[in-house]
Amino acid sequence: MVSTLALLRQRCIPEITVAMAKIYTSQEDEALIDLVQRKGLYAPRPKWTVLRLALALSLRLPTEPDEALDRSVSSGKEYSFEQLTGENQEKDFTDAFCALLSVYHQTDLFSEPERFRVLLQRHVRRGLREMRASWSESHDFHEYLYQELFSDIAPAKQDIREGLRQYLANALQEIGVEAEIRDEIEGARLNRFYVFLPNVNDLDRLRRGLDKISFYLGLGQQRVFESPTDEPRIIGLDVPRPPNTWHHFSGNDLREWVRHSPEGYELPVWPGVDVLGKPVCFDLAQAPHLLVGGTTGSGKSVCLHALLLSLLHTKTSEELQICLIDPKHVEFSTYKNLRNLYLGEVITESEAAFEALNELVVEMMAREQQLAEMSARNLEEAGKMGRVNLPRIVVFVEELADLFMQNEETEGPLVRLAQKARAVGIHLVLATQRPDSSTFSGLLRSNVPSRIALTVQKSSESKIIIDEVGAERLMGKGDMLIKFLGTELQRIHGVHIGRDDIAASLKMITNRG
Repeated sequence: MVSTLALLRQRCIPEITVAMAKIYTSQEDEALIDLVQRKGLYAPRPKWTVLRLALALSLRLPTEPDEALDRSVSSGKEYSFEQLTGENQEKDFTDAFCALLSVYHQTDLFSEPERFRVLLQRHVRRGLREMRASWSESHDFHEYLYQELFSDIAPAKQDIREGLRQYLANALQEIGVEAEIRDEIEGARLNRFYVFLPNVNDLDRLRRGLDKISFYLGLGQQRVFESPTDEPRIIGLDVPRPPNTWHHFSGNDLREWVRHSPEGYELPVWPGVDVLGKPVCFDLAQAPHLLVGGTTGSGKSVCLHALLLSLLHTKTSEELQICLIDPKHVEFSTYKNLRNLYLGEVITESEAAFEALNELVVEMMAREQQLAEMSARNLEEAGKMGRVNLPRIVVFVEELADLFMQNEETEGPLVRLAQKARAVGIHLVLATQRPDSSTFSGLLRSNVPSRIALTVQKSSESKIIIDEVGAERLMGKGDMLIKFLGTELQRIHGVHIGRDDIAASLKMITNRG
């Protein structure tokens, strides 16, 4: 990187001229900048300091920022290069910024000053958008920056990457378990150790001592998980690694996975990879309804985007309709121009959501009548008979608790759909960051058998989502536990879907027609 920057500086700096250039922000960007100044930095700092931090955040992302970020914005502010890059000042970073973006985009921006300005604005605004989505004013801003910018490059307090096998062997000895580590496999975020127990009575002692092993290994809030095997006297232990050793999966990976959909799946979706890094796909039509729960910052919304994009990539607008209910007004706005959007819009108001759900109940009843007339039990059977060609409908509710808080009556049609809509090809994906009995009530709970639990704060919340503890010990950032009716609990590491991935996918879907 240093040699590349040096070469660019030596060859191209004389050509760059960006005097009087400006970077523009939106009103939403400015609100965040003010919030960071008041509740994040805790000391007077010029606004361009926040813009520089946003640039750093954006440069950490693997995909290029999308073109929507250079649209003209109203009611925002403008920043000169003199402020943002220090152009013509004592500390002038203009050349350094241009060199960084030239390397990032693999192009010579010194000879294209206007393109440099455009890309700089895209990165700054994308960084602000990422900050807005992932930082809460109730959380320490400096800790947030550390986690986002430095946690995967700074040395950990106790780096357990080297000699992890020996650390684990010592930990097992500490809790009084006689064991032999037979094998080790490196996964996406953790290492799985296959441990042989000569004495089967040590199994209970091992399970009781998992928290002590985690403490011995210095894992902090993360925990060692048990993984059953089919081998006699052998148990798997999944040991988390530091974030700087993780293998990440992005929207590019998702777009590759969807090209190889399993045969016979009506609604294939890919939430991420298993602990060993193999892509995981399940058929939403067989779910047939799904609850996704997790605390703020756990990756719940990103998981929803992965499921939604999976469907959009694999099904045409004639085969699938998508109903998007977004009480928070922000998560699904990018999809507002989808041609197969149910009722033609993203639904954000509680009354409109109630009406849409009631319309879906009417649609469900009409389909039931249609199937009854042809003596078909469900949509699959009618399709095989060649007598009906109805699109499947998938309903995404981004925040169930907010929806119920705004209008308690919406629970009624949701329950009716959960009880009967599967047979006619209508499926629910319900998400909440407040998994409790009031949000996920008995009737709804009993009719939504498939669950995804991301990181939660308390074991009681884990029990609400997946009927057992464990989600409170996950790593965050898309780490999840998936449970379907009649299947074993499975751990998944979520694929990371950013705004740029969404934009790229939607462009592909639109061009496909």
